[in-house]
Amino acid sequence: MYFRLQQEYFWIHIVAFLCLCGRSASQLSYSISEEVNKGTVLGNIAKDLNLNVQDLETRDLRIVSSYSKEYFEVNLRTGNLVVDERIDREELCPNVVKCSIKIQAALNDPTNVYRIEVNILDINDNPPSFIEQSHTFNISESLSPGERYLLPIAEDADIASNTVKNYKLGQNAYFSLDVQSNGEHGVSAELVLQKALDREKQSVINLLLTAVDGGTPPRSGTLQLTVNVIDVNDNTPTFTKSLYMVRVSENAQPATIIFRLNATDLDEGMNSKILYSFIKRGNIDPSHIFDLNSETGEIFVKGRLDYEETPAYEVRVQAKDQGTSPRSAHAKLLIEIIDVNDNAPEISVTSLMTPVKEDAEMGTIVALVTVSDTDGGSNGVTNCKVVGSVPFKLKSNYKNDYSLVVDGPLDRENISLYNVTITATDEGNPPLSSIRVITVHVSDVNDNAPRFMEPVINVYVKENSAVGSVIHTIRAFDPDLDRNSQLTYKLLDSSPKNIPISSVLNINSETGDIVSLQSFNYEELNTFQFKVQATDSGVPPLSSNVTVNVLILDENDNNPTVLAPYSEHGSVNSESIPYSAEAGYFVAKIRAVDADSGYNALLSYHLSEPKGNNLFRIGTSSGEIRTKRRMSDNDLKTHPLVVLVSDNGEPSLSATVSIDVVVVESTADIQTQFRHVPIQEESFSDLNLYLLIAIVSVSVIFLLSLISLIAVKCHRTDGSFSRYSAPMITTHPDGSWSYSKSTQQYDVCFSSDTMKSDVVVFPGPFPPVDGELISINGGDTFTRTQTLPNTDKVGNCVVNAHGI
Repeated sequence: MYFRLQQEYFWIHIVAFLCLCGRSASQLSYSISEEVNKGTVLGNIAKDLNLNVQDLETRDLRIVSSYSKEYFEVNLRTGNLVVDERIDREELCPNVVKCSIKIQAALNDPTNVYRIEVNILDINDNPPSFIEQSHTFNISESLSPGERYLLPIAEDADIASNTVKNYKLGQNAYFSLDVQSNGEHGVSAELVLQKALDREKQSVINLLLTAVDGGTPPRSGTLQLTVNVIDVNDNTPTFTKSLYMVRVSENAQPATIIFRLNATDLDEGMNSKILYSFIKRGNIDPSHIFDLNSETGEIFVKGRLDYEETPAYEVRVQAKDQGTSPRSAHAKLLIEIIDVNDNAPEISVTSLMTPVKEDAEMGTIVALVTVSDTDGGSNGVTNCKVVGSVPFKLKSNYKNDYSLVVDGPLDRENISLYNVTITATDEGNPPLSSIRVITVHVSDVNDNAPRFMEPVINVYVKENSAVGSVIHTIRAFDPDLDRNSQLTYKLLDSSPKNIPISSVLNINSETGDIVSLQSFNYEELNTFQFKVQATDSGVPPLSSNVTVNVLILDENDNNPTVLAPYSEHGSVNSESIPYSAEAGYFVAKIRAVDADSGYNALLSYHLSEPKGNNLFRIGTSSGEIRTKRRMSDNDLKTHPLVVLVSDNGEPSLSATVSIDVVVVESTADIQTQFRHVPIQEESFSDLNLYLLIAIVSVSVIFLLSLISLIAVKCHRTDGSFSRYSAPMITTHPDGSWSYSKSTQQYDVCFSSDTMKSDVVVFPGPFPPVDGELISINGGDTFTRTQTLPNTDKVGNCVVNAHGI
């Protein structure tokens, strides 16, 4: 059945060439496909030899051959040369491209011998087949997609287009097939991992590999692949190349090293120890011709090399690590015939001058480098360079000797260590290279002065603070290293109020602690300024200064003082009032001052009168004593009053004054030296005119001063305290208001009494740290004690209805 089907496809191509040179020098050539049917005609011998058909039988034509089978015979009646036995090309000529059967045709009377050559043409009568029935792979689940595994090749006894041309892999979710054409060496296939494996989901994967030839119709063979998914060893050895080409002389002696394989493994221990081996593929076993040192990867000549017999060898090599679950890599080695560049350059550092100072000049030598390559010719010529952007370069001294020199500015504070990578590449084909990393340390020089966090430091200190207390700690930093960053502090000469700063403060030279040497009195000195110098220990030393402003904070340490004409507690003062005095009659006015400032100087007045006395009252802010009601016959003739003057400090301090108020029958008996009885008039008196002029004058002066102050403050560029708050005006419940800006404060006060007007303008203390509140006294007069800037005097500014 098979041969009948083949009859529909086979073809016979006959080429006859006849050359008659004498009696026995004739040859015929025929071509016929293998496996043709018995009786198939190759050609007509009688016609091709120019013989009569009748002579064939009379001359006893016989076919003579040296084969065990009689593949052909001649039909003596027709002269046709026909097939007499089944012809199997693969049986006759295994592994040979050209296959032919040589026979002879012999005739008698006269004797003639004709040579006949029959070329046997291949047909696709053999399917591809694998040597083994199944093949097993052990693949770790930790492998990444892209891993490749060399597959067994299929053998096909046919030749040319009828041999194996392609491989196919059954459909699956994890692997694909990469088929590679090797030209006349056929095709090969690699199993490529496309998707990461998971042993917990599927521990065994069965695949079907199909090899297909190029015949018509194509034939195929299959191989069962079993993939066992395992866990371990997560790094595969890596060859420097996937394809190596080697040329070696065909007369190379056995044990000659022709190549050294080089594979690396990023793992450690046994997982990184690599053993090399050949891979046997089909009937080709490279171990018959070559030997491989499994540890060094060196390939030796083992057998006899003959270019005419085998011009090239395709050898598959494997690098396998020694992990619990070993992993391997494959490479192809095409061995032709000659020497290769198998030695990489060697970089050696003969002298290293490190560390290098950060102020080293351009061209300063850092290291001496020598490059050598044991190869000869162009393979031993090397080129050396520095890789990356670093402030160093290689300067050629002589041939392969170089100097590593400084090629840019160094700054230890930015980069204190450089890993300089030097590569050396030879001019071989392919070129080999090596890398050497030189570590260069940069040493420090004293090129950075100490730095303070702020150009000006404000320190707030309470007055009366304990002597020896730390009022502030100065901190500076130096980016240099070791001694160059060790700082010492000292006070620069300054004389607040003509007193040397060293007698007021002391500074710890190591810690920067500023210690007070005396107690401060706000009323005597409320602010002073000095400078601190920080110096490092480098050579030469560098230093920098910072300005320190010390601001004394007021404490309530002064009692109020009662002004004349009334004395303080301990003496009795006397005032007289007429019996006919109406309610609100002015009796006396107590005036007091406080040397403190702010709330500590805000005074209030209270009567400490006997129980049941409801005849008199006193203004808490003005100090004016007035009657509450008219006199009655039941009232005493003499009323002893005790006035308590208190400030608003914490704790509050106070003073007292005693006054005896005597009731007389008429105003003629009243004798009070300092009384200023308010006069109520319906008409506009001269006194009112004077008061109006005074108020207007003071207001104009105040406004001009205010405008000047604002203009000066807006244009100041050299003040140390220019960053304080903007101008602020504060009103108070008793009708007074205050204006303050930066280091100056002006208070304007108006009496709440409609009959009397007090106006006071005075500068407040610097700086306004306590938010000082200014109280205005209503009545005839107002008295304020103020420490004047840059003086040791205490000034009183009083404005009343009668003048200043």
